[in-house]
Amino acid sequence: MKRRLPILAVVALVLAATTVLAEVETYKFDKAHTLIGFRIRHVLTKVEGRFKNFDGTIWIDRANPSASKVELTIQTASIDTGVDARDQDLRSANYFDADKYSTITFKSTKVEPKGNDLYDVTGEFTMHGVTKTIKVPVKSFGFAKMGKTDKAGFEVALTLNRKDYGIEKGAPVVGDDVELNIQVEANKEMPAEAKPAAPAKN
Repeated sequence: MKRRLPILAVVALVLAATTVLAEVETYKFDKAHTLIGFRIRHVLTKVEGRFKNFDGTIWIDRANPSASKVELTIQTASIDTGVDARDQDLRSANYFDADKYSTITFKSTKVEPKGNDLYDVTGEFTMHGVTKTIKVPVKSFGFAKMGKTDKAGFEVALTLNRKDYGIEKGAPVVGDDVELNIQVEANKEMPAEAKPAAPAKN
């Protein structure tokens, strides 16, 4: 029995390590360091913009990346191109119709590792009341620690045709293809018991 104890101890340690590696970690988009941006042609050149109000969550399984998933919700009315009159037009029924379709959403259904920190993330994308299954190429920038905060970074470069989602106004002055530029910095959620207690009120 004495000879078996070290072996059993090693097995227990391996199983414990495997359990830790298999843990699904929850990361929330850091809004101050995340960009949900886009670019679209206007006549001859391209106009850039972004959405300022959004929420995103990534569930990361480092041991089995295929089991990871992501969800993103964008508030349509938060569109910002730096020109108020243009933004009001984009929020109107001419384009996004933000009063009727208040959110743009993406919910992943499949994650495929492609090597070299690249992933194809398939999911349901809904905009302007139209839902389509799309494949999103994602580049991972890995993980870092800033103080007590664990961070993860990702990049998405994707082109969508706005007419596929019923946004028809503006042609031929406005291009059909919308180039998305999404830069995500996400913070790992701490377990409730690990969060510092709120200071007592006097």
